[in-house]
Amino acid sequence: MKAYPVVLLVLITFFVISFVSNLLGPIFPALIESYQIGLMLAGFFPFAFFAAYGLMSIPAGLIAQKKGEKFVILLAFALAALGAILFVLLPNFAMAMFALFTIGSAMALLQVAINPLLRRAGGEQNFAAYSVSAQLLFGAAAALSPLVYSTLVSHIESGTPTGQLLATFTEPNKAWLIMYALFAVISLVMLAVTFITPIAREPQQQQNTNLADSLALFKDKTVLLFFIAIACYVGLEQGIANSISVFLETYHGLDPNTQGTEVVSQFWLFLTIGCVLGLVLLKVLDAKLVLKLFSLGAAASLACAIFGSKQVALVAFPAAGFFLSIMWSVLFSLALNSVANGHSAVSGILCTGIIGGALASPIIGFIAELSGDLRVALLVLFIPLGFIFSVSIWAKPLIKNHTIQFNKKRIAVD
Repeated sequence: MKAYPVVLLVLITFFVISFVSNLLGPIFPALIESYQIGLMLAGFFPFAFFAAYGLMSIPAGLIAQKKGEKFVILLAFALAALGAILFVLLPNFAMAMFALFTIGSAMALLQVAINPLLRRAGGEQNFAAYSVSAQLLFGAAAALSPLVYSTLVSHIESGTPTGQLLATFTEPNKAWLIMYALFAVISLVMLAVTFITPIAREPQQQQNTNLADSLALFKDKTVLLFFIAIACYVGLEQGIANSISVFLETYHGLDPNTQGTEVVSQFWLFLTIGCVLGLVLLKVLDAKLVLKLFSLGAAASLACAIFGSKQVALVAFPAAGFFLSIMWSVLFSLALNSVANGHSAVSGILCTGIIGGALASPIIGFIAELSGDLRVALLVLFIPLGFIFSVSIWAKPLIKNHTIQFNKKRIAVD
């Protein structure tokens, strides 16, 4: 099945997921200030968001198989709107935890539904390329989100007519709430767009499945290893993104709400640029080789960002984003292309691995407070990066990515 309107909907959904998910990095210092908390306790904001993936992804896979992806996507955007509205109306610490968990649950539902849907709608052999296209939009949204945040907050703080209108959706010392008001509107729009988009169900989804069947997938060594790989990637990505502003303020004296936010935006922008190169490389090189090269580049960039001068760090953090760019797409496509069937259920297992994003910030915060050195804490990120590199060695996909054979006059499967 090739259904390009569905592919377009999935790509837009990736954009929305990123726009919503990746704001926590740039507003991290503002959250600390608003709630008067330390770095370790602030780590529970991303924990509440990403922990939802650990609890909701497997049930989401079951729902997708029984009810179809369209039902799951509609449910997800309804939950996202609800969580955002609750956050805006009652922004105390307890409600912030609940609202972020609700929004995270919605993102988990979306991730589980749209990855196998993209694979089916765009064609299995094109999945790696389409997945990197999705990551391209993912990175673009992540780069745009901090800029939208800065623009809206500047209007509120300067008291312009637009800012006064926007301020009605926020509270004093919580101007960042305007982003969650915007998220509510975006979610409602996507709810309507999904409703009118025809999405055919896969015949396999009519089969009866249960929680025990899905949990049994953890006994499959291949699925388990890719689950760990996904957890490592998200932990690595969020660990870097959420630490940039605080790191630059701590060691180089940069303002986290302006200069720090700009570097976070550049991190996601370079992730987007990396996706462009990744799209090209995946047409000429095996996905495993691309993953290996980008893993080595990420390790070098992260080391330079942690131990280099201010000028080096300002370049190295965005460079790390560049080298992280293709990892999610390649890991997910290698995983789904390494199993013969049950892709919705496997997608649920893989998306459960996004819980890695819940663990990174609290662990980094704990080590930083224990050691008194954020540099030491950030060294823990080389552990998940090393595991991701190992995937490029042991992965054995049943279907390899579509590559161009220059010694032939046609495109073939490498």
